[in-house]
Amino acid sequence: MTRDMSPGDRPVWQDQRAIALLLAATLLIMANATISPALPGLEARFADHPDAVLLTRLLVPAPSLTVLMFAPLAGLVVDRFGRRWVLLLGVVLFAITGSAGLVLTDLTSIFISRLALGVTVAMIMTSQTALIGDYFVGRRRADLMGLQISARNFGGLVFIVLAGWLATSSPQWPFAIYGLAALYLPQMWGAIREPAPRAAPAGQQPHDAHAGGVSTWPVWLFALSCLQLMTTMVFFVMPTQVPFFLDALGYDSAPMTGAALGVLMFAGGCAALLYGRLKRAAGHPGAFALGYGLMAFGFALLPAGAHPWVLFAGAAAVGAGFALVMPNFVAIALDRAPARRRGLAGGMLATALFLGQFVSPFLSMPAISALGFEAMYLGIAVMLGIMALLAAAVRRRAPTTRATGSG
Repeated sequence: MTRDMSPGDRPVWQDQRAIALLLAATLLIMANATISPALPGLEARFADHPDAVLLTRLLVPAPSLTVLMFAPLAGLVVDRFGRRWVLLLGVVLFAITGSAGLVLTDLTSIFISRLALGVTVAMIMTSQTALIGDYFVGRRRADLMGLQISARNFGGLVFIVLAGWLATSSPQWPFAIYGLAALYLPQMWGAIREPAPRAAPAGQQPHDAHAGGVSTWPVWLFALSCLQLMTTMVFFVMPTQVPFFLDALGYDSAPMTGAALGVLMFAGGCAALLYGRLKRAAGHPGAFALGYGLMAFGFALLPAGAHPWVLFAGAAAVGAGFALVMPNFVAIALDRAPARRRGLAGGMLATALFLGQFVSPFLSMPAISALGFEAMYLGIAVMLGIMALLAAAVRRRAPTTRATGSG
């Protein structure tokens, strides 16, 4: 197997390029949820705006809307014109558009700045995914996939806590957190270089054609994107519906939601650190089997949420399972897509991710109205359990051989 572009056999987290890409990963979780603690204050500050109630609630998902529209286009730009400049420009614009809410004086302008922020997220996500595929292979790529999810989870914890503290002084101060992206630029500027094309190993067929010469990777990418879309829709039942579930159980929903989601993110951050080892031991099907199995177990525990420790255990299991499943999507896409199409692959997965986030409440709310929280959670658990069993069956039929080389 061709060795990756790093000198020596150092752990991937010691590679300066990996550090730069992990910093970029923290920006993706920063984009949406960071300002959540400031929403009540923003609604009060701009109460004279005729659409204040609606616009303040749209500030969090607004970047997702533009990611949906621009991620595939950003991927094509990355493939056509290069990765490095798209990433660096995306980070610069992220800092500007994200922190604009600190100085803007009307709610409509803040909302527009949030839409613009989504364009920069699309640029960062697609270029980052392509660079991971260009720089790393094998074991080092799998390790970086897990570290990326950990960086998002732990970064999300830090940013949300910091935003909550800043929001106590002013509802617009949390926007200053986006300016931290500018501090990442020196590391990225020095570490990220436009990768040279890498030749396929001798005798290895390209992934974009089978024996008959017909391209197959778009089929894989579409199926993978659909699976990620479904997985994300299911997972986002947690942040969108758990607050109302806790309220129905009689809890003080605000602190309990914060605690439950904190447990979820912490468990996910820890579990993702194990993804590289899991992938090497059990392959992609094994990672799917364990990840979906943990998510199924977590959702099955939630109906017993009258006991707080059971609720937290369920949240931890869902977070850990999701953290093991998510790196698989990017890893498989990078394995299957040809190098010249890695930007497009990243764009398609970004679209699936954010579409799943956006659509999730529109599907879960009717399910709750028709079935109730408990039945919906149990139905999700059954579905995820079936998916885990299917993945385990695939793993059993096609055992993974251990990767060779340091990759």
